[in-house]
Amino acid sequence: SLAERQKQRIKIVIDAEPACYNHNIETVRRLQGPVRRGAKYERSLDVLRIVKELNSNIPTKSGLMLGHGETKTEIVEAMADLRRVGCDRITLGQYMRPSLAHLPVQKYWTPEEFEDLGAIAQQMSFSHVRSGPLVRSSYHAGENI
Repeated sequence: SLAERQKQRIKIVIDAEPACYNHNIETVRRLQGPVRRGAKYERSLDVLRIVKELNSNIPTKSGLMLGHGETKTEIVEAMADLRRVGCDRITLGQYMRPSLAHLPVQKYWTPEEFEDLGAIAQQMSFSHVRSGPLVRSSYHAGENI
């Protein structure tokens, strides 16, 4: 089955004992279709859940790019979904349109809003939180290990 093959592929990576396993959900549940063509929100959560099933000692990380029209409530729900599957670390950054062929920015979140979301993530017990307009998934990755 697809699920079994996916688990086998993840196991290959886990057997190599990475310092951290990253899989970004990129955006909130409602916006997955337009933002991540072909990707599925639940499948991404499953990837992170499977990593923890295979080896709970390997830290997992995910990230969201904000600015596609999501609400604060939806972001908090996405963070809760990530914690529910054992995700340890999170990055929250501002989506910047790389070219006219990409989706336009719907909202520029303020540094204060990022700070507030980061504080919420800390309260949810993420072990590492990076939240700011210029934060990217790889942001200070070496420091976060």
